[in-house]
Amino acid sequence: MYFTGILIALATFLTIGLWHPIVIKTEYYWGTRPWIVYLIIGIGCIVGALFIEDPLFSSIVGVFGASALWGIGELFAQKKRVEKGWFPKNPKRRK
Repeated sequence: MYFTGILIALATFLTIGLWHPIVIKTEYYWGTRPWIVYLIIGIGCIVGALFIEDPLFSSIVGVFGASALWGIGELFAQKKRVEKGWFPKNPKRRK
């Protein structure tokens, strides 16, 4: 039996689960300004995945990079959720 697909699925699930609180905390403490960091991480991981020979590790790095890029949109969506009152606003953070 081959477990590569199951391991990639598990890694994808865990990666998405990891990025969810990262996006929420990023918006809470820094707003949307760090979106460029997400972009650099995402592009870096995707480019890096192109040079990794192992299919499992390459897939995991690629999924992590794609999740970072997806996180950019979620960061701005989180800002809107905060404005709607669905999530708490950081009272100490300056604009």
